[in-house]
Amino acid sequence: MSTVRHSAASGVEEARRDLTAYGLVAGCFILVALSGVLVSWADAPSSVLLVLRLVIAATVLGVVFARRHPFRTFLRRDLWPRFILMGLLDGGSLLAYFYAIRASGVAVATFLLFVQPVWVALLAPRLLKAPTEKLVYLSLGVALAGLAVILAPGFSGHVTLSVAGVAAGLAAGVLYAFFQLLVKDLTRELPSTTIVTLECTLDAVVILPLALWQFVALDVTLTSRDWTSALVLGLVCTALAYSIWVEGVARIPVQHSSILGFLTPVVAPLFAWMLVGERIAPVVALGGTLILVAGALVVLYGDPEVEPEPPL
Repeated sequence: MSTVRHSAASGVEEARRDLTAYGLVAGCFILVALSGVLVSWADAPSSVLLVLRLVIAATVLGVVFARRHPFRTFLRRDLWPRFILMGLLDGGSLLAYFYAIRASGVAVATFLLFVQPVWVALLAPRLLKAPTEKLVYLSLGVALAGLAVILAPGFSGHVTLSVAGVAAGLAAGVLYAFFQLLVKDLTRELPSTTIVTLECTLDAVVILPLALWQFVALDVTLTSRDWTSALVLGLVCTALAYSIWVEGVARIPVQHSSILGFLTPVVAPLFAWMLVGERIAPVVALGGTLILVAGALVVLYGDPEVEPEPPL
């Protein structure tokens, strides 16, 4: 009996020390933070760039991991409902976020989108049978306070709180929360490379109608800057970033990974400063510190993953 207890304790400690998984998730959100600068630097509409980056990512992943036959999974009809749902959730979240930005501004839309860890914390115990510890809620409070500080300048001017804009922002966060839970569930059956390849493919299909409409309506001509931006977005901010995110999510509680997503609004201003010379507001340092504290709480003191995921 003592041997069993010792083995169980050792397993928990080993899971707790899986800092590599936390590093993978954090690295993903740091890479994703580069997206905003690249999109603003390019000339093409964001929806067109989004489809290009997704197609590039899916193509590269399909070629690199061809031996694993990532698309063969489509032959499993029992997974079709979840695949279709994955594309609709992620693509729908992006579309809702775009609309919320147009209707209510970047600050409001971004804050509502990043409320998604709250929905993850509330839904995970019900949908994944994964309990949310009290520390997660404390960390969420600290992270949301940090996000509010960072976005405060955006709220200081004229803010349009349209019902449609707020609804779209909330919908973006809720859809993204369900998407994360679904991906976490799929990691129990599929390797991360397969999930990411299918995700990029399905997302591109969902976003394609809007991209084509804007491409034709605005008479878009893709420039060398657009293609450069799309390549970096596809290879670095999508293929690489999404792959390490799914691999990390498979090994840590989804509640923890969602909180680490707050790193994106912290790092994005740093990329803007380094690449295009935008000034960093002092509030970014204060809000960023709070978000880093929130992330450190779940990484260092949060409960480890109790159900091991299948190896790649």
